Amino acid sequence: MNPLACALAESLTASANDLVLLTDGQWTRHPWPEIYARAENVAEYLLDADIARLGLVGEPTAELISAVLGAFLAGAAVSILPGPIRGADTAQWAHATRVRFRGIAAMRVGSQGAYLEKLSAAGESSELFDLAAVAHPRRSSGLRLPSSPAPVAIMQGTAGSTGTPKTVHLPPASVLANLRGLNDRIGVHTGDVGCSWLPLYHDMGLSFLLSGALGGTTVWQAPTSAFQASPFRWLNWLSESGATITAAPNMAYGMIGKYSRRVSGVDLSPLRFALNGGEPVDCELTERFATEMARFGFSAGALSPSYGLAESTCAVTVPVPGAGLRVDETLFTTEGGTAVRRHAVLGEPIAGMEIRIEPHENAATDVADRELGEIAIRGTSMFSGYHGEPSRSAEDWFRTGDLGYFVDGGLVVCGRAKEIITVGGRNIFPAEVERIAALVPGVREGAVVAVGVGEGSIRPGLVVTAEFRGPDEPGARAALIQQVASGCGVVPADVVFVKPGTLPRTSSGKLRRLDVKRGLEVGA
Repeated sequence: MNPLACALAESLTASANDLVLLTDGQWTRHPWPEIYARAENVAEYLLDADIARLGLVGEPTAELISAVLGAFLAGAAVSILPGPIRGADTAQWAHATRVRFRGIAAMRVGSQGAYLEKLSAAGESSELFDLAAVAHPRRSSGLRLPSSPAPVAIMQGTAGSTGTPKTVHLPPASVLANLRGLNDRIGVHTGDVGCSWLPLYHDMGLSFLLSGALGGTTVWQAPTSAFQASPFRWLNWLSESGATITAAPNMAYGMIGKYSRRVSGVDLSPLRFALNGGEPVDCELTERFATEMARFGFSAGALSPSYGLAESTCAVTVPVPGAGLRVDETLFTTEGGTAVRRHAVLGEPIAGMEIRIEPHENAATDVADRELGEIAIRGTSMFSGYHGEPSRSAEDWFRTGDLGYFVDGGLVVCGRAKEIITVGGRNIFPAEVERIAALVPGVREGAVVAVGVGEGSIRPGLVVTAEFRGPDEPGARAALIQQVASGCGVVPADVVFVKPGTLPRTSSGKLRRLDVKRGLEVGA
């Protein structure tokens, strides 16, 4: 059995805690030994059919989660893809999903309920199977698991926010090293309670679930759709579960901090670690979350902005519990004088991981007294290669495409190198422009994209595209231009307002900046 399967089997069979799942508005407890029994049934099914690669689609049910674990036990690689987003054509989604699974040579695709029906309707379905029929909790015989090591445990899709999505191959040893490194940094113990609504097809959501399983803790897992339908329910779930650990993207902390008047009757005092990852951290809104939630017992020291990516399984840097949000402030020049740029400090590398800053041509930005460059990583959590591309060694340095620097206390990430906007000889981080633009009334927070246009021409410029709802578009446009000019030192060449829900996003909710840029160039 591979090391990941061995570690999970040992933890789950001995655990006295539960996996608690939200289904149709009700929480249901499943003891971890029950989940392990279900996983053995899935493993038996995969071994009998000689399945080396398994695809999964569906909500976080006991059957789907058991299938993930069962794939590990059987030495099969598992890939989880998202369901259809709201408003999508389900027939097109089903066809595209089947095509993606075929592209990574998934030999079986497990699903259930409405998802299975939609996939079955997309055409010939011999590779589809019903998770409910396989991942049941009844075990009647012993299972002999393979002793040979498995080359790949997880086939993880990258976000695709800045280009074409790829599929990352993660060996069992890398996954185990990352989960252990994360648990060791957080100090996870069996008395902890984790609570998450993150999607399992995303690296952060899957790692949160698996780290809880490895630690033998109680894990409360809600569907992402339940959070999307009512984001403030997350706080109710934290309170009801007595959660000590949670994780979410910056968007969730910012939204709740901004509209905290809607919160009442929750107890967040048990929460000791609240990871913020997956997207740039807005320091002001994160601070506001801590301030507003303090009246419900939340400790600001629990805030834990972190850095990770699919190529490293998930976590790369994580702060120690209790450190809270730490901010690095730098000065930069604007037309009106100087302004302060604030970046979150994202902690030190977890055990087994190394980081260095390498020179990059786009690193000539206004970050005073900082050695800015491209972040490169290597270590025990690294991927073995992209699907369809040559394999790589964990000893090789991997250039992430992110720009950043070190300060006392850890890593600072400034933005993606390929997204840097150059105007008037200055390099500008899109996230800075987007944060300031979102302060304009009527502009939807988390729905702003800043891109450069006309690169290589005589007059390159900055264009801001934002989802807007309000009675005074001209006034909001003028205010946005003024605020960006004052706060970022560059005057936008254009501001484009679009209807709410219009901007393109990845399956995990990240804005597709390059798609927005291409649309502007086509329409020019």
